[in-house]
Amino acid sequence: MSPWDSPDIWSWLHKLPPLDAWKTNSMSIPICSPDSAQPNLNLSISQNLQSSSFIFSVYIDFNLPISLWTSKPFELKSETIELADTVLIPSVLTNLVQDVLRYGAIKSSALELPTQESLHDYQAAFNLAFISLTFLVCIYEAPADLRPTFLYDLKAQLSSPESREALKQLMKLLGSNLEEQWMKSINLGITNWIANLEASNNENQIPPALFSHSLSTSGLWKVQLYCPLAALEAENTTNHSADPKLNFSLNYHQLEGVLQFNYQVAMQETWIDVKVKIDNIRFDVTRLIDETLMNDQGVGASEKHFPSRISLQLTPTLQTEVLSVSVSKSSENPSKEIGLEKSIEAGLDIPTSLGLKISAGENTTVSLKPWKFEESVSGNSANLNWYLHDAGDGREVASSKPSKFSLMHPNAWFKDRYSSPYRPFTRQGGIVFAGDEYGESVWWKMDKSAAGKTMVWEMRGWVWLTYWPNKHKTFYNENRRLEFSETLHLTLS
Repeated sequence: MSPWDSPDIWSWLHKLPPLDAWKTNSMSIPICSPDSAQPNLNLSISQNLQSSSFIFSVYIDFNLPISLWTSKPFELKSETIELADTVLIPSVLTNLVQDVLRYGAIKSSALELPTQESLHDYQAAFNLAFISLTFLVCIYEAPADLRPTFLYDLKAQLSSPESREALKQLMKLLGSNLEEQWMKSINLGITNWIANLEASNNENQIPPALFSHSLSTSGLWKVQLYCPLAALEAENTTNHSADPKLNFSLNYHQLEGVLQFNYQVAMQETWIDVKVKIDNIRFDVTRLIDETLMNDQGVGASEKHFPSRISLQLTPTLQTEVLSVSVSKSSENPSKEIGLEKSIEAGLDIPTSLGLKISAGENTTVSLKPWKFEESVSGNSANLNWYLHDAGDGREVASSKPSKFSLMHPNAWFKDRYSSPYRPFTRQGGIVFAGDEYGESVWWKMDKSAAGKTMVWEMRGWVWLTYWPNKHKTFYNENRRLEFSETLHLTLS
């Protein structure tokens, strides 16, 4: 099997005969077939003749198979019933989702999935759930000598274009609350995998681990993304490494992002207006493990990265239809309120003594808006940029280094950054940019001949994450950067 091919477990189940027609007690399909020198990783379905039930299992195909995972038993009312029965398949999918969530450190809420008929591509979601669970099973259960080959094969399957499309269907089926828990389970597994690679000095094998999906419907563009911090390479770091406990806290978090834009299409007499307006831009850095473990193994959940710069680029992929592109004004420059007050007082004390008392005072105040928003145009692309600035000296955070004095100063703006009333983040450490504050809109004039066409826009993005010490006493600081790309669709009608 090619490392980019995923097994079609759905079709395999549909082709299986009823249990009473089986010649053996089990049937299997390979999930990973690395090469002839290594055993296959298989999925099997086995029947229990005494209880008229069957189970799924993932195992390594040695002479004596090594079982890595077993499902709960599924009962059949009759041995002649098809295994792909519309009642059984949703039960199997529910079991898969539950077991993925069990690998997460944050306990999941109640699970209720829609029926098979309510989802456009149930097959793709079902197959992806199996591969995702197998991926986690290999991280935690596979023998160390076989684990790398299986994991890179499964990671390639999860990263394929087919899996990215299937992810949209699966996330739609789960809903946003379960989606977040699902991604935390996956990213916790990836973080543990990376930790093992670093412990064995295999850092050059650390895999990319960005999961994103997009939605284009009803006047809304939406992009959702998740990435474990451990998968992002540090840049602009200090000359020394973070201590192990601090490194643990920094790595066991994930970045969650939501980018929402509203769009409108207006037919003019000789052209078409396409107007795109920022609705919500949200980024959060959330922990992957419970708070107790974060405090025991790390230095606490408050020591984590924060977003310091976001850059987005929107580009219509078919350039021949574009007449022009316009942007609204950028946000105002950081406001400065500088007050200069000098005074000299003199006095003569009589009769107790003869002396001159002189006092001088000078007071200067500077007020800076922490986030600066800018819009610009490159060709037919619209560029949207948010920059975080140090409220103390006005420098851009993502491209500058704090002084050692400021890192240890108890009143620096980034100290107690999640509880201070002057914080540039939410209390949880995230950011929210709404269209009524940061920018108005971007609009393209399209040629009238494009009417009725469905056009594709590309959204590219770059997110810079910065760590400066919050409560932990350290001089360590760093930046990490994430890059992503998604396609969005819009019908000109």
